[in-house]
Amino acid sequence: MMNIVLMGPPGAGKGTQAEVMARKLFVPHISTGDIFRANIKAGTELGQLANQYISKGDLVPDEVTMGMIKDRLSEDDCKDGFILDGLPRTIVQADALAAILAEQGKKLDKVVNIDVPTDKLIERLSGRRVCRNCAQTYHLVNNPPTEPGRCDECGGELYQRADDAVETIQNRLDVYQAQSAPLIEYYAAKGLLLSINGDQSINNVLVEVGNGLGLNW
Repeated sequence: MMNIVLMGPPGAGKGTQAEVMARKLFVPHISTGDIFRANIKAGTELGQLANQYISKGDLVPDEVTMGMIKDRLSEDDCKDGFILDGLPRTIVQADALAAILAEQGKKLDKVVNIDVPTDKLIERLSGRRVCRNCAQTYHLVNNPPTEPGRCDECGGELYQRADDAVETIQNRLDVYQAQSAPLIEYYAAKGLLLSINGDQSINNVLVEVGNGLGLNW
């Protein structure tokens, strides 16, 4: 049984790592985005409440978010562990998560922080291009199209989303850093933090995580 929180800035690849880790540990990968979508789609009381804020472009209050997390962590598939991706984002949420887990007779085993230099993150995120026609995704460095500016699948024009512009990315990273720095100190003080070098291949990151968790996978 292993209960893990996975941290990392936008572009660090934590979603990819979480999916692989979840398969290897036979535990669910729980992302806050998935929880929001599931509750809204199901029309739960918390989902309806969250949607009132999301539809206005407002932040969902912590009590609503943590209510959804509490419900999700109480489900049967979490009895042998979980990987929580995208939360907590603040000390307040971290305290709330600890209280939820204690109430359920659980505790965190490790907080894995995937660390990548800012310049590498900007390169990863700003290099993404999307086809206007079929939405196929490319990367100028890691997965470039055969013909520059054209989709291999349909020949459509490739463009850069506003979210992938350097200025927008820098702002997202600044916000993350402001939120995450206290969390890193918070979990380090509790002896739960495992920092991983994310500036390497997906497999090498996974191996380093496994070594840090005492697992040979």
